[in-house]
Amino acid sequence: MKMSKIETAMRAALDYYQAFNQHDVGAMTQVMTDDCVFESSGPAPDGVVCSGKEEIARFWQNFFRESPQAQIELEEVFGFGRRCVARWRYGWLDAAGETGNIRGVDIFRVRDDFICETFSYVKR
Repeated sequence: MKMSKIETAMRAALDYYQAFNQHDVGAMTQVMTDDCVFESSGPAPDGVVCSGKEEIARFWQNFFRESPQAQIELEEVFGFGRRCVARWRYGWLDAAGETGNIRGVDIFRVRDDFICETFSYVKR
């Protein structure tokens, strides 16, 4: 397996998180295939499944509207083949001004240099 393929998956994931931290939904969907599937971490136990860029964009627009201080701090990112895994800490500021955070993992699958699947899991 060529190293460039591993790097491609990691680059797509890193671009996704950079756009997330800027709350730039357009940039987030630019690194996705048109038929991308996203499975969120909540509500437990199975999360919400969104299919296609438009549905995923609506999910993130609503998410950022409800959590305008949302930020992801990456703790570890590694790739293998068409897969990339990222371990992260998600932080927010609630309506009362209290900070909170959870830790989780995203599993990405990349096709033709674009994210085609994202599965998110959290530690509660």
